[in-house]
Amino acid sequence: MAELFGFEIKRKGTEDLGSFVPKSEDDGAVVVAEGGVYGQYVDLEHTSKTEGELVTRYRNMAMQPECENAIDDVVNESIVYDPESHTVELDLDQVQVADNVKEKIQQSFHDVKDLLDFERQSYEVFRHWYIDGRLYYHVIIDEENPQNGIQELRYIDPRKIRKVRQVKKKNKGQGPNRIQLHQTRQEYYLYNEKGFKGGPGVTNPAQGTTQGLKIAKDSILHCTSGLMSEDNKMVLSHLHKAIKPLNQLRVLEDATVIYRISRAPERRIFYIDVGNLPKVKAEQYLRDMMAKHKNRLVYDATTGELRDDRKFMTMLEDYWLPRREGGKGTEITTLPAGQNLGEMDDVLYFQKKLYRALNVPVSRLEAETGFAIGRASEISRDEIKFQKFIARIRLKFSRIFEHALEKQLILKGVITADDWPQIRREMRYDFVTDSHFSELKELEIFREKLSAVNDVDPYLGKYFSSHWVKTHVLRQTEDEIEEMHAEMVADTEAEQEKLDQMPDQPPVDGAENGGEPPEGANGYPEAPPEQV
Repeated sequence: MAELFGFEIKRKGTEDLGSFVPKSEDDGAVVVAEGGVYGQYVDLEHTSKTEGELVTRYRNMAMQPECENAIDDVVNESIVYDPESHTVELDLDQVQVADNVKEKIQQSFHDVKDLLDFERQSYEVFRHWYIDGRLYYHVIIDEENPQNGIQELRYIDPRKIRKVRQVKKKNKGQGPNRIQLHQTRQEYYLYNEKGFKGGPGVTNPAQGTTQGLKIAKDSILHCTSGLMSEDNKMVLSHLHKAIKPLNQLRVLEDATVIYRISRAPERRIFYIDVGNLPKVKAEQYLRDMMAKHKNRLVYDATTGELRDDRKFMTMLEDYWLPRREGGKGTEITTLPAGQNLGEMDDVLYFQKKLYRALNVPVSRLEAETGFAIGRASEISRDEIKFQKFIARIRLKFSRIFEHALEKQLILKGVITADDWPQIRREMRYDFVTDSHFSELKELEIFREKLSAVNDVDPYLGKYFSSHWVKTHVLRQTEDEIEEMHAEMVADTEAEQEKLDQMPDQPPVDGAENGGEPPEGANGYPEAPPEQV
């Protein structure tokens, strides 16, 4: 085991107090006991091996056309490009700090996005995280000048790194009331360029593929999907529950292709009258008839020659059967092809099942189905659920910004490690949303509110007050009501001021004394004939 490499941010006097319940997080860390014959080591025989295979399987699944389309739908809904705004912004309205500190936090957030090159590579970064279920970056700083902050964020293949949580177990109490306390002593990462592929043959955990570089916790950015296995030891991807439907769909499609190829053509059955010929001569006579009536010329693509393959017979060809004397004699019949070659209901069923497993609305499976730019009633319930799923995975993905921003602010001295927990709880990350869906939903909600206001208007002042309508029908807050009232007063004053500044119009000739206006329309002189 190599020495600890990287930096670590610590608070003085902090120590895990211990609990009888082992610490459980969604980071997929391997829990190891302190001490041992070989010192500090990690047995990565099963967990790491399985996780490496899972990541490889997830990436192979992403190469399948159905999965790739579903992944594109998820990523495109999560990461929306807008030339007029940033892909993601940091909301500090709820953070109770000084304005100059907010400006520094915003600047640090933009620095983190620049280090990730998120504005240009956001699609690729999010796609890697969604497929693999985890994302690792090496935090590179200037050790001589750590106050300069993070200098580079370098991507790490998740199959080559593993988080380890070292715990210390101690007994408390005596007798039947004795409990075992779990106390976290240290958290670090192991990096191995060859990956962790320990097998059953590895008896010494300190040798072979379990070796790696020991890296401090704060030197790594780590963000997972939040999905864990049943035993809470492995991090899973959102593609995990689609493994079985995808395998079923591939097997069914292969079986369908084989059946179509083997049963599609019609075949003929030749019954050849061989009379009373002996068996050997009858077979020879049958082969002669086959060679006489079959003309098989095959093109050889490698040599460019034509060759005669009359002597070969496959299951897709016609059948030649001998018939003894006393039968119907020579006869030719037709064997029909498969009757249900056009049925695809079973394939379509598993395609829909695959899309449901990937949390994508089934309506998006049909390429002919367009997005209805109409009322919200035309937006299906599946689309609503899909938007909520997108909001959840955005929240999980924003942890990568949270961890990077924490290190950046502490290194630059903007905040302390004690200040970060409170600031972290009050920060919000605003992603650009799909304008079509959000605008349609908001417009429809607003239209329904106006309709309700029109229904209540005849009873206004009799059963309902104006303030009640604003708060319960329009769902406006007190601040919004005051702001709206101030804007209405300002608009009225501006309109009155505009009317006061208009010059007085002189009276029309003849109209002052009750006379009739001239012949032109509205009192204006009559236009020349060519301009009428």
